[in-house]
Amino acid sequence: MSFSIAGKTAIVTGAANGVGLAIGRHFAEMDANVVFADMDEARLIKEVGEAAAKEDSNIRYFAGDLREKLTINNLLSATIDAFDTVDILINASRQVQASDPLNPDDDAVETLLQQNLMTSLRLTQLVAKRMIKQAEEEGDEGPAGSIVNLSSIAARRTHPDLLAYSISCAALDQMTRAMAVALAPHHIRVNAVAFGSVMSASLKDTLKENDRCRDDIIRHTPLARIASAGEVAEATRFLASDGSGFMTGQILTVDGGRSLMDTVTTAAH
Repeated sequence: MSFSIAGKTAIVTGAANGVGLAIGRHFAEMDANVVFADMDEARLIKEVGEAAAKEDSNIRYFAGDLREKLTINNLLSATIDAFDTVDILINASRQVQASDPLNPDDDAVETLLQQNLMTSLRLTQLVAKRMIKQAEEEGDEGPAGSIVNLSSIAARRTHPDLLAYSISCAALDQMTRAMAVALAPHHIRVNAVAFGSVMSASLKDTLKENDRCRDDIIRHTPLARIASAGEVAEATRFLASDGSGFMTGQILTVDGGRSLMDTVTTAAH
């Protein structure tokens, strides 16, 4: 099996920043056609606008609020208009928000279920239908597509301030398993990458303000370091490629062994 994604077309959400941006760039470097999707148009233009403007570029960007069903439809249409097909979906759009577990008026659970679960579910459903249609039109009995959701070890670890985030990630993991079974007859694989602390812009800001946070993360990580966004991107490419062709419904953990520790974890970024 090959780990190549060259010539494939991928939609990557949450692609204006952090892990989503790293995944999009990595896929483009591996010669995939990539649509970078995010609601932050200014950031998309800054990060990939110049590359997308080049003639025969394998990069496009799409700005819009993916919590809206019409926006999701428009994203798929824009992808097909640009590259004719869609072969890979990376649901990397995610939000981390602190929540008060004892406050019944705190709406963080509803907010993060909408952002981290429902957006990924709706886009998965829409893109999967397109993948099925493509396979039927081509009469191809081989792989029809690969979908990878970006999750977190917070789905399995406990931190009271991250109640809402943990619930949304756990729901996303279960959605991954359920959709894997539902789409298996159509030769579409659905997996997830659950990561721990990644050196994103938000974590860098946190570490600047709190040196003890870095020490705490490293102390609870057997490999004693913080992952780069590129390492998550490479794991995601593995799941997107035919190299993982007999894997579906799996949650691939990329956390340096952190989820193996017995102690209560700090926030995972």
